[in-house]
Amino acid sequence: MLIKGARVAISPTSAVKTNLWVHKGLISFSPVASADIATTLNLENFLVLPGLINAHDHLELNLFPRLGHGPYPNATDWAKDIYHPQEPPVRQHLGVPKSIRLRWGAIKNLISGVTTVGHHNALHPVMFEPTFAVRVVKRYGWAHSLSFSPDWETRLRSTPANYPFIIHAAEGTNEAASREIRILAEGGALNRSTILVHGVAVRHADLPLMASKGVSLVWCPTSNHFTLGRSVDTDVLNSGIPIALGTDSAITADGDILDELRTAHRTIEAHRLYGMVTSEPARMLNLPVGFGRICHGGPADLVIVRDSGTSPAMALLEQYPEIVIVRGRVHLASLEFAHRCPVSILRSLQPITIEDRGRYLIAEDVASLVHETKQTLREDLRLAGKAVAA
Repeated sequence: MLIKGARVAISPTSAVKTNLWVHKGLISFSPVASADIATTLNLENFLVLPGLINAHDHLELNLFPRLGHGPYPNATDWAKDIYHPQEPPVRQHLGVPKSIRLRWGAIKNLISGVTTVGHHNALHPVMFEPTFAVRVVKRYGWAHSLSFSPDWETRLRSTPANYPFIIHAAEGTNEAASREIRILAEGGALNRSTILVHGVAVRHADLPLMASKGVSLVWCPTSNHFTLGRSVDTDVLNSGIPIALGTDSAITADGDILDELRTAHRTIEAHRLYGMVTSEPARMLNLPVGFGRICHGGPADLVIVRDSGTSPAMALLEQYPEIVIVRGRVHLASLEFAHRCPVSILRSLQPITIEDRGRYLIAEDVASLVHETKQTLREDLRLAGKAVAA
């Protein structure tokens, strides 16, 4: 595939007009010898961004409504309040097969321009299928939290040295939540592979230790505000500790990664947020070279938006995806943009409408997903809080 006429992001603040060739799922800045151009996308007045990376989601929970009546002092109290698996609505939603719920979680991310997701749970066979809509990080160790993973130290020790170890931590506003940083430190869990999710209770006094150990943090602002009434302190956000942005799931969050970006922009400047969904999570999650940026030989995971002449960072905040390419193939095209696309690209895509986002064609069997989901839920579908229709 040849992508021509667009500006291509080379940093949060700059983009250059250049052609891109996509061959065997990789990007080239020059024609690929021995490769025929099967498809040309003419993208004059469009901007090409790297595929976004959502550093934290629970993919199987994105059809759920928000649960709870916060604020709570910590996530443990929230979980005890909302988790009643034999009662509605939890019972009905858990009745939807997990493979289907996981596919919906992938769609939520695809619609917002996410091409790679950090899934904070065990991997599932459906994530390895070539038809799964987004990439899922496969090389990681994890524990849910200190409260709900009493074997967290065993999980930590069994994680390969070059894998990230991901755990919910300091998710609260009380002393019990704050104390988790010290417990993790005493257990030898703070190092350059450690990714703490949430960190709302991290104190100023914890920062030197976290910085010296090279600990990273995933920030989920709308989830924090819903469950805890506040989010990560500005001292922490401005401490220099590596920070990526995550959505968490629909059980607590306000929507998808674009909703998180807009919320986070109230606190953090645009160019830094751009890094929090591209290069920063790529480094934290130890992804292969080329993830989180557009480079020669890198993965052809791309997001294409309308070009209003702003910086890539501002475009990310102001625009919605018109095309999303994963592994060199178009996985999403807005209905408005579809008339520009060769028929060969659209043939395998199905229509979907997402409230507040619009109508798209996506690489997923939407009609079957809607039918199978409604067999169990028997209600209008909402994905990350937004109404969905085939």
